[in-house]
Amino acid sequence: MFRDVRLRVRGMIRRVLRLAPMRLVPLGYLSYVLLGWGVLMLPVCAATDRASALDHLFISASAVSTTGLTTVSTRDDYTFAGQIVIVVLIQLGGLGYMTVSSFFVLSVSGRLSPERERVAATALSLPPGFDVRAFLKLIVAFTLLVEAGGAAALLPVFQRHGAPDPAWQAVFHSVSAFCTAGFGLFNDSFESYRSDGWLNAIIMALSYLGAIGFIVVNDVWQSLRRRKATLTLTSKIILAGTFWVSVVGTVLFALDEPGVRGLPVGERWLASWFQVMSASTTVGFNTLPIGGVSAASVYLLTIVMIIGASPAGTGGGLKTTTFSAMWAVMMSVIRGRERTTFFGREIPPVRLRAAAANVMLYGAALALGIYGLSLVETAPLPDQMFECASALGTVGLSRGITASLTSAGKGILIALMIIGRIGPLAVGAAMFHAPAVSERDAAPEDVTI
Repeated sequence: MFRDVRLRVRGMIRRVLRLAPMRLVPLGYLSYVLLGWGVLMLPVCAATDRASALDHLFISASAVSTTGLTTVSTRDDYTFAGQIVIVVLIQLGGLGYMTVSSFFVLSVSGRLSPERERVAATALSLPPGFDVRAFLKLIVAFTLLVEAGGAAALLPVFQRHGAPDPAWQAVFHSVSAFCTAGFGLFNDSFESYRSDGWLNAIIMALSYLGAIGFIVVNDVWQSLRRRKATLTLTSKIILAGTFWVSVVGTVLFALDEPGVRGLPVGERWLASWFQVMSASTTVGFNTLPIGGVSAASVYLLTIVMIIGASPAGTGGGLKTTTFSAMWAVMMSVIRGRERTTFFGREIPPVRLRAAAANVMLYGAALALGIYGLSLVETAPLPDQMFECASALGTVGLSRGITASLTSAGKGILIALMIIGRIGPLAVGAAMFHAPAVSERDAAPEDVTI
């Protein structure tokens, strides 16, 4: 009898693994969300009775998608056990379904099947030629190292400020920052820490390290070991895109936002950089009350949230490589060139098609989300648009309307957060049972979208 059960389970696993990669990945994330939902509903996780079943589902989806939008207080409405569940979900979502499951299989068996390597490479947006097994080990090792270092650096900060349970605060916020989740144990995020340069620097460093993606980390590691003479085109685009979005966004925010004009010069620029960083890395922490910033700043942050972080990282959004590819197309048309190049290297046409499809699908998902939310909510439309952009970009910044959403509104945001974590392009590919980008069209000097 038990032998028959084992055979049936193995058969089911084989059938699941034979699914197209872009169909297996969404199922993995959904399984995390549902599992987290079930655990969070246990009495041992609830500190109050204010959270409904839908609220627990919302928190689970927000944690797995590393968004950070909340309908209840993480600090007040969940016990220590509940907070542990949330941080575990954040870690699983930040690493990604295929990273966690494949690393587990690799640790147990010492190898990966060709099917699993194929799925992992697709889910991690890896260019052709990457050693999937070595890359998985690097991801896990780098994540644990950075998060441990971040926790150690944050501990004296929270001790100095007299925060309760400083060790747990340090661990929780280190994981949340690196995974660009934005969950926090302070109800005002980091508004009371706005002038603390050390905390700002640690959170920004953790967020940038998570957002730039593991492809850049791998390139830098290989360069340090002298296995590569230079960074790949993808890494160069990611670093350049992240730099310019941060610089331009910070300057505009610091000059135009009335809420920072009265601050000391250093604090003004620090707060501006932190807020733009939070939107671009999609970490979602804030040192300024987002509900009080000007309309121009809301618009600026929305644009930065949509551009988002980078592929094969913990952040969301369109991704800097997609934005850069579309920018390169625009410049090639303006200059009358037939080839589309970036940093003097041609971007493969298949990647340009993927970038264009990604932009269209992302825009469609955002437009439908805003329309759906406007049908069921009464909050000002700009606030609803900001909320949807934050959910789809897995950012977590809010104008303060999340907790007051109707059940239908919460459902719409749950869908947007999950789609944002998987990626609209991946969701579209899953619907049509096709790989997001055909490997046979890939070029040796490739760009990850």
